[in-house]
Formats: sequence, structure tokens, C-alpha cells
Amino acid sequence: MSPKIKIFAVSGSTRKDSSNFKILKYISHQLKSEFELEIFEDLDKLPHFNPDLDTDKAPDEIVSLRNKIKEVQGVIICTPEYVFSLPGSLKNALEWFVSTTVFSNKKVGLVTASASGEMAHEQLLLIMKTLDASFDDSLQLLIQGVRGKVNAEGKIIDPETEIALQNFVKNLANHFL
Repeated sequence: MSPKIKIFAVSGSTRKDSSNFKILKYISHQLKSEFELEIFEDLDKLPHFNPDLDTDKAPDEIVSLRNKIKEVQGVIICTPEYVFSLPGSLKNALEWFVSTTVFSNKKVGLVTASASGEMAHEQLLLIMKTLDASFDDSLQLLIQGVRGKVNAEGKIIDPETEIALQNFVKNLANHFL
């Protein structure tokens, strides 16, 4: 039996048990037979980006995060939208990658799940293109009105959203294999 393909997932929400975290858990469950998915839960523990600290001796948390992403075959980011933008903690984390090639040609899946999400999704796509990540239209998903589509237990309760997520997962599997 060959080893499972490793995927690293990041929730853009720092809220415990957020809708974004629940979506990542759903995706993880759907992919579990072929993939090993680790969900990063320490976004709020990363230091603020400072170019003066982005040297050969970057903060330990940043070195660890960069190494985790280097070691996996793919990355999934699932984020809400805060004030028509990406959450500051997610943008902060992504800024630590601008001076690196960690995301160059890295396969990524991008989900924005929020009340509206259009602006955050647009910004996420732009940032990931700037970081030279590898994705196409089939590897991105915008879920609007997410709170009415995922229940407290993490079950997808909206049939259209479940179909969209299943298609997204299928596309991820095809892209990551």
C-alpha cells in the first residue's frame, strides 16, 4: 500500500469550531481514503509580519509553517470574509511567504465561505496567484451564506452546497493525485 498524499489545510478563521473549520473537516472526511489532511489551527499564534524579521532566522513559528507547506503535496485554504476582505490573521500568514518560493507551483484548493465572500475570494485568488500557487477554476469555491448551509455539528444541510463541495473534493483529488 502506497503512503497517503499529504495535504495541509488552513482555516482563515481563528474562531474555534467556525464554519470554515467545519468545511475543512468535511473535506478531510471526504478525502480520508487517499489523503492525509492536517488542519492548521494556530493562525492566531503567528507573529505579525515584519520584513525586518523575514531573514534566514525567521521566527520559529514561521519556519515551522513554511516547512509544513514545503513537505506536503497540496494546500487547502478555507476562509471567511471580514469587512469585505481577508481576515487579518490569514493575510498576515500569507505575507510571510512573499519572500519565498514555498507556494511556487504548489497545488492549492481555495474556498471562501462567508455571508457574501466575493471580495475576500477575489483577494485570496490574487494573493495565491502572486505567490505562484497552482490552481484553476475547478479548485476554487465560493460558498455564500455559509451559516445557513452548515449546522452546529458540521453537517452540510444545503443540498446545492453539498453537491458543490463534493465536486470540489473530486477536483482536488484529481488535481492532487
